[in-house]
Amino acid sequence: MAIHAMQLPAPDAPGLADAPSPPFDPEAAIGEQLRELRQLKNLTLKEVAEKAGISVGYLSQLERNHSRLPIGVLKKISDALGVHINWFFQQQPAGDAAERDIVVRADQRRRLSFTGLGITEELLSPNLSGPLELLLSTIAPGADSEDYSHDGAEAGLVLSGTLELWVSGRHFTLNEGDSFSFKSTEIHRCANPGGSPTRVLWVVTPPHY
Repeated sequence: MAIHAMQLPAPDAPGLADAPSPPFDPEAAIGEQLRELRQLKNLTLKEVAEKAGISVGYLSQLERNHSRLPIGVLKKISDALGVHINWFFQQQPAGDAAERDIVVRADQRRRLSFTGLGITEELLSPNLSGPLELLLSTIAPGADSEDYSHDGAEAGLVLSGTLELWVSGRHFTLNEGDSFSFKSTEIHRCANPGGSPTRVLWVVTPPHY
């Protein structure tokens, strides 16, 4: 599944190398969710911005879907709001109660798109209460995750397209069928340098999202 998101400047986020900008998809934006959750918790823009270590102006732009939202920034905002990143996964219709603790049907995957980033994650695990999570990432042409790190370890398999991967400053170019693994505590980043979407299957332990 191709993703469509707009490359927008983020005042507090590191810049990206010049790359084609995918078109904007309003359904991929989660700014309204950020604003609704902040208001639900009776927090001001200033309070959340200070906790997340970003500027009030940048947070305001994110809530209005006017700036790119890197994965690392969403993690900081989630921490500031007291929720896990998985709170932002779009809920799909619940599956059969007799199997949904074990099986995830293709049309019932929960999805998370990062505003302006060009990356969509599909949760393939039935839940995040176990020791690992299984994810399917679709990375648009020119999309870049930017640097981030977290606890645990992860591994992946490139299902289609080309993936550029950086781990602690080391750079790798992977193609369909190539796989990898590394400690998640190492600063890592991935990007799609090609002209078509890249799909990557990830296994992460413990669950990150």
